This record gives sequence, structure tokens and C-alpha cells, in this order.
Amino acid sequence: MEKIAILVDVQNVYYTCKERYQLNFNYNQFWQKVTHGRTVVKANAYAIASKDAGQRQFHHILRGIGFEVMLKPFIQRRDGSAKGDWDVGITLDAIELAEEVDVVVLVSGDGDFDLLAKRIQQRFGKQVEVYGVPGLTANSLVEAADRYIAIDDELLLW
Repeated sequence: MEKIAILVDVQNVYYTCKERYQLNFNYNQFWQKVTHGRTVVKANAYAIASKDAGQRQFHHILRGIGFEVMLKPFIQRRDGSAKGDWDVGITLDAIELAEEVDVVVLVSGDGDFDLLAKRIQQRFGKQVEVYGVPGLTANSLVEAADRYIAIDDELLLW
């Protein structure tokens, strides 16, 4: 069976699904689709830590599905700007996992990951699948992926 690592940029998928569809991503349906006939070596969902009960319940649901939830604090800077992305953490984990799997599955539309996809393909000879929202996924990432799967009706909570 094909071995996969799943890396989900929770903030990116949340905001792009909301912007495009005004709906939430269906993690259960995604899990069923992406894992069918495959062995999951690692599944990480990268999120921002929150004291909000709803967010904590959401993280608990992700764990129940099979994800390890990786949390990072939201940083509010003195100048009013904010920082709370997982790009470096996702990249490091993807590189470390690439040797162990056949396919790295990335759920994000962030164009910064196009270099990551190319590096995994070139250095490890592995495939990269990208799940992203059409029109909100960087063209460079779509082009870098071995396979791009659009997040559409099938993968949304109705």
C-alpha cells in the first residue's frame, strides 16, 4: 500500500473555504478520501492555540479523526500586527517525513509551499499532492504539485 504523510495548514484551509464558499472544510470526508487504500505514516494538522472552547473542541475532533494537532500561539505584536503561521514547521516536517513515504499530501493554497513541493520531488523522488480551494490556491503551487485536488462540494460541510 502507498504510504502517505498528511500536512494540513488549518488556518489557510479555514479562511479559503470561508472566503470562497462560506462553508467549512469537511475533515472527516477528506480523511476518508485521502486515506482510502493508503497507509498513513503521519497526519498533522497545524493550528493556532486558543482558549476558545469551540476551537479546543475542534482540535479534539481532529485528534479523533486521526490527526496530531500541532499548536502554536498567536502572537500579537506591539505595532498591532500579528503572527500565527506554521510555514516553517510544515516545511520541516514535510522534509523529515519525505524519506518515509511515497506521497506528501499538503492541504494549503499558500504559494510559499511551491518550493517545498519541488524540493521533495527533486531530492527524494516523492510525489506531492495538494488540496486547495480553486482560485485561492497559488498557481505556482498547483503547477508544482504532482496532483492538485480542488476542495469543492465533496469536501465541504453543508
